[in-house]
Amino acid sequence: MPQSRPPDQGASTHARLVAQVSSALSDLGVEFEQPQEGTFVAVLPGERKLRTTVSLLVGEHSLTVNAFVVRRPDENLEACYRWLLQHNAKHPGVAFGVDPLGDVYLVGQLPVAAVSPDALDALLGRVLDTADTSFNTLLELGFSSSIRREWAWRVSRGESLANLAAFTHLIDPDV
Repeated sequence: MPQSRPPDQGASTHARLVAQVSSALSDLGVEFEQPQEGTFVAVLPGERKLRTTVSLLVGEHSLTVNAFVVRRPDENLEACYRWLLQHNAKHPGVAFGVDPLGDVYLVGQLPVAAVSPDALDALLGRVLDTADTSFNTLLELGFSSSIRREWAWRVSRGESLANLAAFTHLIDPDV
């Protein structure tokens, strides 16, 4: 007959890991909430993508990370998804995925035994870097018509174009 572990061993390991993740996030200066035991929602500040929201779920065997990148592209869906697949191999520890609605996420996992403050810092760093460096490309591929419409709307009303500056080349072909 297989021997089972004491009933509280799994619970104490889970609680210890939850405390470790909470402590690591605090030590890293990451803004986060813990809406329920073992679930964290963190916000990572970026440059191109100003905020990347990351969900961390402490499971029995792993720490799972999910980060929203962009909503389902409006256009060029095949080109967007091809770009995502081609870039998955370039980001160790995280991969692009899509949810049932077609929204783009980054996903990653750490085995429970590998969770440490340094490993969490490295994983969150990869998530932030990947989301931030991919953001404008994904917007350009999947939302260029929307960007052009937004540009025209802002120009017609004298609104600021500052946060659209990265997409000037979509508007003026001479740039």
